[in-house]
Amino acid sequence: MTQAQLSLGVAGTLGPARVARIAAAAEGAGFHALWVNDTPSGDAIAALAAAALETTTLGLSTGVLPVDRRPAAEIVRAVRDGGIPEGRLTLGIGAGGARVGALAMVRDAAGTLRGELSARVLVGALGPRMRRLAATEADGPLLSWLTPDAAAGQAAEAHALAPHTHVALYVRTAVDPAASARLHEEADRYGSYPAYRANFARLGVGPRQTVLDADGFASGIGAYRAAVDEVVLRAIPVGDEVDDYGQFMDVVAEALAAG
Repeated sequence: MTQAQLSLGVAGTLGPARVARIAAAAEGAGFHALWVNDTPSGDAIAALAAAALETTTLGLSTGVLPVDRRPAAEIVRAVRDGGIPEGRLTLGIGAGGARVGALAMVRDAAGTLRGELSARVLVGALGPRMRRLAATEADGPLLSWLTPDAAAGQAAEAHALAPHTHVALYVRTAVDPAASARLHEEADRYGSYPAYRANFARLGVGPRQTVLDADGFASGIGAYRAAVDEVVLRAIPVGDEVDDYGQFMDVVAEALAAG
């Protein structure tokens, strides 16, 4: 596998104005795409519509849109109303809080989105059945909270099912020692969620083993980029202002240049 594309991930709660400015900086810094998490208080599609106006080549991606809360027809309308260039768009979708019928719900949503839009559709997947669906009935899986070895294994499984599938991986990342506590709080919080706690147990790792911290970024990023097709550095900066994300990108660029 060639070295993975490198993208930047941020939260939708930053709002469209800040996301648009971060997107312009990310494009200038050479990142492949900007991924925006969708939450009830942070609309990823609205943020990407704003980002599209400030960029020309940057990929625009959602990670993830929960289809139990945002049905496929609503997503299609929002993308079209926002004027987002579909050729630059990747829609990361997931089951959200649904437990009963989650596979069927995601399968139907992926089919609708692929039929209505020319965007790539990736599926947020923890377990093997959802990962299989992502590889065979969408354009690939969106993985998260994995060690490089686990990511490489899951990517190999996906490529064996569908050689041209695209495997993306979220890696929570702090490159400033002052942000380490924030990164560890994020890891511990996810480790407390039942689905993630069970997945960490299956993998035999703790959540803090699946992140990149300031002292391990330079040595660890290469292993992640060798494992999958696209690594999304889900930025955990010191603060949530545009300058904080700019500093994050500067440190990443310096570390990669030095490596």
